[in-house]
Amino acid sequence: MELGSIIQFLENKTILVTGATGFLAKIYVEKVLRVQPNVKKLYLLLRAKDAKSASQRLHNEVIAKDLFRVLRELLGANLSSLISEKITPVAGDITCENLGVKDSNLVEEMWKEVDVVVNLAATTNFDERYDVALHLNTLGAKNVLNFAKKCVNIKLLVHTSTAYVSGEREGLILESPYYMGETLNGASGLDIDTEMKVVEERLSELQAEEATDGEITMAMKDFGIQRARKYGWPNTYVFTKAMAEMLMGHLKQNLPLVIIRPTIVTSTFKEPFPGWVEGIRTIDSLAVGYGKGKLTCFLGDPEAIIDLIPADMVVNAMLVAMVAHADQIASESNIIYQVGSSISNPVNFTCLQNYGLLYFTKHPWIGKDGKPVKVGKVTVLDSMPRFHRYMTIHYLLPLKGLKMVNIAFCQHFRAMYYELHRKINFVMRLIDLYRPYLFFKGIYDDMNTEKLRMAAKENGIETDVFYFDPKVINWEDYFMNAHLPGIVKYVFK
Repeated sequence: MELGSIIQFLENKTILVTGATGFLAKIYVEKVLRVQPNVKKLYLLLRAKDAKSASQRLHNEVIAKDLFRVLRELLGANLSSLISEKITPVAGDITCENLGVKDSNLVEEMWKEVDVVVNLAATTNFDERYDVALHLNTLGAKNVLNFAKKCVNIKLLVHTSTAYVSGEREGLILESPYYMGETLNGASGLDIDTEMKVVEERLSELQAEEATDGEITMAMKDFGIQRARKYGWPNTYVFTKAMAEMLMGHLKQNLPLVIIRPTIVTSTFKEPFPGWVEGIRTIDSLAVGYGKGKLTCFLGDPEAIIDLIPADMVVNAMLVAMVAHADQIASESNIIYQVGSSISNPVNFTCLQNYGLLYFTKHPWIGKDGKPVKVGKVTVLDSMPRFHRYMTIHYLLPLKGLKMVNIAFCQHFRAMYYELHRKINFVMRLIDLYRPYLFFKGIYDDMNTEKLRMAAKENGIETDVFYFDPKVINWEDYFMNAHLPGIVKYVFK
């Protein structure tokens, strides 16, 4: 694998980034501008109705973020001119042909200018409506691929997937591609066109039944989980991402394609500064609940490995892979890089609990009453039967009692009863969605990623700038001094 300077490669290149307001996309854009301000152009595709709205979203949801403070400090007043010169916000929608870009001159310009396409657009919601996830994650990826094929100077398409397309497998999970119709449980009949048809049929049925918007949303969420589990995937998100990989591999023809599969993406490790994060990500909902004193029990195997990878390492892996494979003759199978830590630097649930206890004991969250929230050891329920017993004793029996009291007191406690009922249903649904990951026994092979790291080292490229080796992470230091402070600063409300 021949690798040249990444900073040199980026000079005078034109890159199209989809999903530009997303977490990884922002980090990608900031990194490129900081290390190579002589990039020719960054076209950033944002969901917006017109150019003015796209420009507003770019400034409010990307450039104004604290993430860009290092660039602001470096460039001062010159940052605005760099952004106006180098960044073109593009109003569009990946669920549409030509990415929903209505300005035909802009479309022609991009087809002529773009060297690399980086697809970061997706819905990452595990409990998304099936129609929404299918259009965004699966058909959206196909539309991005078709757009990239029309770019006359295209050198590479980088598509970001997820390591969890592997489902609930145990043992070593390889960096293997998915082929059309392949399923995790051996069931036959998976066909993406059929999936589109059944979605339309289900929506028509619901409309014929005069279902409310809320009922349609709930029914389509359930339908997605049902379709995913039919073929062996645990949820709609990973199912639609797996189908995207199938489609792209099948349709890419002679277009060089790299698929990046990160594991659980966490806050930045080092750049532009440690601990930047946005939104409540998978494990962070636990940290928020625990720090605020709302999480008193936890379901999962205490020894289960949680595969975490800081966001800046994912972006660096993308950039190194981009240079490694640009202009290569397209290989028959997809080039896949799993970016995670479970082989080289594993961390388990017990460690995460200990870091949480240590951090929030030293730095307690101040509650609405102005008092510090006291945290303690969490009750760990290490099996589903234990969880069901816990729920029965602490919630289901009191709910039954409240139901009887409510009847006896002529519905006086109806609001309280329905609120408790709603909370219990919400918890049960969350557990159903996340159960595969709470008892996960898989370890993600990263042989391809390791080869990429070795090639970068051997070719003497800027490994200090484009670091992505999880072996350098001291998890306790990272959680205590970067990740948890970042969660408190950017996520706690």
